[in-house]
Amino acid sequence: MDFLALLGYLIGLAVVAVIILCAVLYWMSETYPSIASHKSEDFFNDPSSGKKLPFPSITDKPSKSLTVVVPAYNEEKRLPLMLEESLTYLEERAQKDNAFTYEMIIVDDGSKDKTTEVAMGYTNKFGCDKVRILTLAWNRGKGGAVRMGMFRARGKLLLFADADGATTFPEYGRVEASLRNRCKEESEVSEALVVSCGSRAHLEEESVASRSVFRTVLMYGFHALVWVFAVRGVRDTQCGFKLLTRRAGRILFNSLHVERWAFDVEMLYLAQSLGITIDEVAVEWNEIEGTKMTPVLSWLEMGLDLFTIWLRYTLGAWRIRGDMKK
Repeated sequence: MDFLALLGYLIGLAVVAVIILCAVLYWMSETYPSIASHKSEDFFNDPSSGKKLPFPSITDKPSKSLTVVVPAYNEEKRLPLMLEESLTYLEERAQKDNAFTYEMIIVDDGSKDKTTEVAMGYTNKFGCDKVRILTLAWNRGKGGAVRMGMFRARGKLLLFADADGATTFPEYGRVEASLRNRCKEESEVSEALVVSCGSRAHLEEESVASRSVFRTVLMYGFHALVWVFAVRGVRDTQCGFKLLTRRAGRILFNSLHVERWAFDVEMLYLAQSLGITIDEVAVEWNEIEGTKMTPVLSWLEMGLDLFTIWLRYTLGAWRIRGDMKK
């Protein structure tokens, strides 16, 4: 067998292998995400009465101006600083504006430390109308934790913010302003379709100067994969400070499959696919010690998730469950 014949044979085998892989992937995929919930996750503790009260649903009418969802896994040490800053901002905002009301849902993602106990201290201080703790029965990953919090939200606007407080909370005002500028009328805010993303892209040049060559290559490689396989036009998809209208949150988190690090990418991929408006807003950000991401493994996992997102939606193995109707 000459070289060209052998090459053709190998290419043919590769094509067949890819077809078989795609077929297997298609048939093994759940068209819509299976969103399991333990019975205990339907309730939160009210320290004033000592009772467990039921969480509301994202399908209910909103009764707060803003819900802040904070996913937390083993965050007993970093959480207090973030909560002090964010609750101080929210309390001052509420005192200046009687129409502004808020709630914070801290989602303990199956922590092995005292995250729930630390968070409960803030429920005791501010009351369970403002600070609620959702303790998940098992670890789902950051995306899964955010989704569980969103599904129990009362806000017209829904923000998720990292427990490390890397994005200073007063930056919320800038993210909110960009979202509202995209909404036609104040009365339509909760039913508009807008996502406003905090962004660290303006800090990229500075971060490159302080990072190793290896980590810089990983960062740019990930950006390239995001652009090729998922989201275009958003320079920073991974900043953990994103604001959604209630309707956008209901649609996007109902169709989200990825529950770990790359969930932001799938969320924005879905938003672009549905024609949901996406704004990107520069925010102040500081690197905080104690990250849960490992330099190589987490990036590889995210890269694989990116390819999976693209392939499964391209094949039609994953579909969007969200209804664009009000």
